[in-house]
This record gives sequence, structure tokens and C-alpha cells, in this order.
Amino acid sequence: MRTGSEPTTARSALRVRFWLCVWGVVWAIFGTAAFALAGRPGWAMACGVLWVVITIDLAMVLRHIRQGPHYQPGHDVPPYFPPENRPYRPQGPPTDYRPPRPPPEDRRP
Repeated sequence: MRTGSEPTTARSALRVRFWLCVWGVVWAIFGTAAFALAGRPGWAMACGVLWVVITIDLAMVLRHIRQGPHYQPGHDVPPYFPPENRPYRPQGPPTDYRPPRPPPEDRRP
């Protein structure tokens, strides 16, 4: 059921993000070490930067998981419905809408 409030009530799959971050950290560490041992400092630096970015993302994910269901509602929390006292906005084209003119007829002699 769509309520129209999905952007404000969307639920993130934090556990999936956590495991993807763990997978990324493992590969970034491996890449940094492998490129450093192979004598490729540019690629080792790139993997090192990626390692730092993934680690920061992992820390944020863990923080959100620890904050609990207030910030990450579980399946037992029903979706939030939009407020009932929103001003009415009619659907459809605006009042000054004019349909497009038909194309000119092809006049051939």
C-alpha cells in the first residue's frame, strides 16, 4: 500500500549494508596490501582511501543499528501515514492550462 509518504518513512536494510561494508573492508585491505607488495603505490593509495571511506560508512551503519527501532523501524512497526490536516491540493492540470494547438495541416496542391 502506497501512502505518499515513502521518502520520509522509508526503511533501510542496515544489516545488508553492514555485511556489504564488511565485505568491502576485507577486499580493500586485501587490495591495499596486494598493490603495496606489487610495487603499485597509486593503486595501493586508491584502495587505502576506499578502505577509509568504507570504514566510515561501517561506523555510521553500526551507529544507526545501535540507535534502535526509533531510527530503524523493524517489521513490527507499522508504516506512518501522512497527516490528515494537509491543505487540499486539487489533482489535475492547473486552471490556466490550455491544450496544445494541433499541428498545421499539410496543404499540398
